[in-house]
Amino acid sequence: MKSANAYKTSPRRFSIQEHRATHLHYDLRLELDGVLKSWAIPKEPPTGAGVKRLAVQTEDHPLDYIYFGGTIPESQYGAGTVSVWDKGQFDLESREEGKIVFYLRGQRLTGRYALIHTRGNQWIFFKTK
Repeated sequence: MKSANAYKTSPRRFSIQEHRATHLHYDLRLELDGVLKSWAIPKEPPTGAGVKRLAVQTEDHPLDYIYFGGTIPESQYGAGTVSVWDKGQFDLESREEGKIVFYLRGQRLTGRYALIHTRGNQWIFFKTK
Protein backbone atom coordinates (compact mmCIF):
# COMPACT_ATOMS: atom_id res chain seq x y z
CA MET A 1 0.00 0.00 0.00
CA LYS A 2 1.05 3.56 -0.64
CA SER A 3 1.55 5.96 2.21
CA ALA A 4 -1.36 8.25 3.04
CA ASN A 5 0.57 11.26 1.70
CA ALA A 6 0.93 9.63 -1.72
CA TYR A 7 -2.85 9.70 -2.11
CA LYS A 8 -3.28 13.42 -1.43
CA THR A 9 -1.72 14.54 -4.71
CA SER A 10 -4.75 15.07 -6.93
CA PRO A 11 -8.54 14.91 -6.73
CA ARG A 12 -10.37 12.05 -8.36
CA ARG A 13 -13.90 11.74 -9.69
CA PHE A 14 -16.82 10.00 -8.04
CA SER A 15 -20.47 9.48 -8.83
CA ILE A 16 -23.51 7.96 -7.22
CA GLN A 17 -26.07 6.59 -9.63
CA GLU A 18 -29.68 5.95 -8.70
CA HIS A 19 -30.41 2.54 -10.20
CA ARG A 20 -34.02 1.47 -10.59
CA ALA A 21 -33.57 -2.21 -11.33
CA THR A 22 -35.33 -5.11 -9.61
CA HIS A 23 -35.02 -2.98 -6.45
CA LEU A 24 -34.10 0.69 -6.15
CA HIS A 25 -30.51 1.10 -5.01
CA TYR A 26 -27.60 3.51 -5.42
CA ASP A 27 -24.26 2.71 -7.04
CA LEU A 28 -21.22 4.43 -5.52
CA ARG A 29 -18.35 4.75 -8.00
CA LEU A 30 -14.86 5.89 -6.98
CA GLU A 31 -12.13 6.49 -9.55
CA LEU A 32 -9.26 4.31 -8.28
CA ASP A 33 -6.58 2.18 -9.95
CA GLY A 34 -7.68 3.22 -13.46
CA VAL A 35 -11.24 1.89 -12.99
CA LEU A 36 -14.40 2.73 -11.10
CA LYS A 37 -14.42 0.78 -7.86
CA SER A 38 -18.11 0.16 -7.24
CA TRP A 39 -20.53 -0.56 -4.40
CA ALA A 40 -24.32 -1.02 -4.47
CA ILE A 41 -26.05 0.77 -1.58
CA PRO A 42 -29.62 -0.50 -0.91
CA LYS A 43 -30.78 2.73 0.78
CA GLU A 44 -30.21 6.40 0.03
CA PRO A 45 -26.59 7.38 0.76
CA PRO A 46 -25.96 9.04 4.13
CA THR A 47 -25.97 12.84 4.11
CA GLY A 48 -25.27 13.24 7.83
CA ALA A 49 -22.90 11.76 10.37
CA GLY A 50 -24.14 8.79 12.39
CA VAL A 51 -26.04 7.12 9.52
CA LYS A 52 -24.49 3.87 8.32
CA ARG A 53 -25.38 2.12 5.09
CA LEU A 54 -24.64 -1.34 3.81
CA ALA A 55 -22.50 -1.16 0.65
CA VAL A 56 -22.10 -4.32 -1.40
CA GLN A 57 -18.95 -4.28 -3.52
CA THR A 58 -19.63 -5.11 -7.16
CA GLU A 59 -17.43 -5.53 -10.20
CA ASP A 60 -15.17 -2.69 -11.30
CA HIS A 61 -16.58 -0.55 -14.10
CA PRO A 62 -14.73 1.29 -16.89
CA LEU A 63 -14.05 4.99 -16.33
CA ASP A 64 -16.39 6.08 -19.12
CA TYR A 65 -19.34 4.71 -17.10
CA ILE A 66 -18.93 7.36 -14.36
CA TYR A 67 -21.76 9.66 -15.48
CA PHE A 68 -23.89 7.08 -17.28
CA GLY A 69 -27.60 7.71 -17.33
CA GLY A 70 -30.21 5.87 -19.35
CA THR A 71 -31.99 2.58 -19.65
CA ILE A 72 -30.31 -0.81 -19.51
CA PRO A 73 -32.41 -3.21 -21.62
CA GLU A 74 -34.35 -6.05 -19.94
CA SER A 75 -32.10 -8.63 -21.59
CA GLN A 76 -28.95 -7.28 -19.91
CA TYR A 77 -27.50 -7.53 -16.41
CA GLY A 78 -28.67 -4.60 -14.28
CA ALA A 79 -31.75 -3.97 -16.43
CA GLY A 80 -33.59 -0.80 -15.45
CA THR A 81 -33.07 2.95 -15.44
CA VAL A 82 -29.96 4.71 -14.20
CA SER A 83 -29.57 8.40 -13.41
CA VAL A 84 -26.79 10.38 -11.74
CA TRP A 85 -27.84 11.14 -8.14
CA ASP A 86 -24.59 12.90 -7.21
CA LYS A 87 -21.20 13.59 -8.76
CA GLY A 88 -18.05 15.49 -8.02
CA GLN A 89 -14.51 14.98 -6.88
CA PHE A 90 -12.94 13.28 -3.90
CA ASP A 91 -9.62 13.31 -2.14
CA LEU A 92 -8.35 9.98 -0.92
CA GLU A 93 -7.21 10.37 2.68
CA SER A 94 -6.17 6.77 3.30
CA ARG A 95 -6.55 3.34 1.80
CA GLU A 96 -5.56 0.16 3.54
CA GLU A 97 -6.81 -3.40 3.63
CA GLY A 98 -10.51 -3.22 4.48
CA LYS A 99 -10.71 0.55 4.96
CA ILE A 100 -10.98 3.51 2.58
CA VAL A 101 -11.31 7.06 3.90
CA PHE A 102 -12.02 9.95 1.54
CA TYR A 103 -13.39 13.49 1.37
CA LEU A 104 -16.29 14.00 -1.05
CA ARG A 105 -17.02 17.29 -2.77
CA GLY A 106 -20.26 16.59 -4.58
CA GLN A 107 -23.51 18.34 -5.33
CA ARG A 108 -25.36 16.43 -2.57
CA LEU A 109 -22.64 14.81 -0.47
CA THR A 110 -19.80 16.81 1.01
CA GLY A 111 -17.52 15.77 3.82
CA ARG A 112 -15.33 12.97 5.10
CA TYR A 113 -16.65 9.47 4.39
CA ALA A 114 -15.41 5.96 5.01
CA LEU A 115 -15.93 2.49 3.62
CA ILE A 116 -15.16 -0.29 6.10
CA HIS A 117 -15.06 -3.93 4.99
CA THR A 118 -17.06 -6.28 7.20
CA ARG A 119 -17.14 -9.66 5.43
CA GLY A 120 -17.32 -11.13 1.95
CA ASN A 121 -18.35 -8.35 -0.42
CA GLN A 122 -20.06 -6.34 2.34
CA TRP A 123 -18.86 -2.95 3.51
CA ILE A 124 -20.31 -0.17 5.67
CA PHE A 125 -20.49 3.32 4.12
CA PHE A 126 -20.84 6.36 6.40
CA LYS A 127 -20.03 10.02 6.91
CA THR A 128 -17.47 10.48 9.66
CA LYS A 129 -18.01 14.17 10.46
